[in-house]
Amino acid sequence: MNQLNREHLNRRAVLRAGGTLGAVGALASITQATPWTWSPAHSVPGVGSGTDPHAVWDDEADQVIARVIDSGQVESVNAILKNWRTNSQPLPAGLPSDLRDFIEHARQLPAWTDHDKLAAAVRFNQKRGTYLGVLYGFASGMMSTVIPKEARAVYYSKGGWDLKDRISKTAKLGYDIGSLNAYQPGGEMIVTCVKTRMAHAGVRHLLPRSAHWVRSAPEDVPISQADIMVTWHSLPTSVMRNLRKWKVPIAADESAGFLHSWQITAHMLGVQDQYIPNSWDAADAQAQQVLDPILAPTPEGKKLADMLLDLGMNLDLTLLSRGVLGALTRFVLGDKIANWLDIPREPVWSPLLETAWGPYVAIREGLLTAGIPRETYWLFDEFLRQFVLFYMAELRMPISIQIPYFNNPNYN
Repeated sequence: MNQLNREHLNRRAVLRAGGTLGAVGALASITQATPWTWSPAHSVPGVGSGTDPHAVWDDEADQVIARVIDSGQVESVNAILKNWRTNSQPLPAGLPSDLRDFIEHARQLPAWTDHDKLAAAVRFNQKRGTYLGVLYGFASGMMSTVIPKEARAVYYSKGGWDLKDRISKTAKLGYDIGSLNAYQPGGEMIVTCVKTRMAHAGVRHLLPRSAHWVRSAPEDVPISQADIMVTWHSLPTSVMRNLRKWKVPIAADESAGFLHSWQITAHMLGVQDQYIPNSWDAADAQAQQVLDPILAPTPEGKKLADMLLDLGMNLDLTLLSRGVLGALTRFVLGDKIANWLDIPREPVWSPLLETAWGPYVAIREGLLTAGIPRETYWLFDEFLRQFVLFYMAELRMPISIQIPYFNNPNYN
């Protein structure tokens, strides 16, 4: 155990000694993750130590970012990096030398990058962009509220203090990976990944100082390698599961390309290659162990879900009412999760989605020429358009993912 983790544990003991652990925290402390048994033989390199990733973090990033935070340089570093946006752009002057060295190393694509597969990923994203917008928002975004560790980490960190800002930065990752030049020199995905990796390191350093988080979380240090892979599965794995459920035909090379783009993303976020699945079958097997069994409601997750359902109210997008967003959450994630989040069944949209979505997808894919009323087809198309516009609205101004320097000061 390195010095940084010992400091986290000591600080946690002090904070816990200051108060009695509540019923929620007591329950959380006994709901530990299942033992890691997934074999590195199914990973991208096909080999690895097999070390349980629940006890692995990101020492390289954590040590550098801890020094930036503790030395009071965060705001100046964030200001310097604000205009560092494109993959090939040189780093701006003025960064601490150790941080500069870390970023220069972290921005390098893995040796196993396959540019032909990345080109196939572009074709996939071009064809499925409207589906991806909805699935990233609901199969992934709303799912994050029932991933207990993630929900607590978001709620008690700076992300919970300004959820709209946090969502816009999460949307940027989904937008950047789906762009035509995601990992090309003029794209932004490498920068987005490196900045996200640094933000994670900042949260790992700061959250153990929050008495609220300490008393509710079962772990001593947040955002382990296992936690990152849980979130990873809430994105590409969940997207692919839903596309298969909707019977969307996908060319084999485009499916492989989409997976490859996310494999690279995991690597660029600091995940060790031995934990990155080498196929969709391997990804699904890993998700069945680390994602599916741990989904559960938490007080923090329910509050986050409530805030997310209200985000559309600030925009003049009539189809993004709370009822519509709730109905789509229920449709995509199922009754069990919707009930956990206290999302009522919507009397109009819920049955409409259940009966007409399948034919709608079939028409879009050219598998049917008729089957649902033209008005319903337009309604779904308009919903997809407005949902994508909703997220794109968050991207009209340059978004800079930043290293946090405080936890959420407001709780309700």
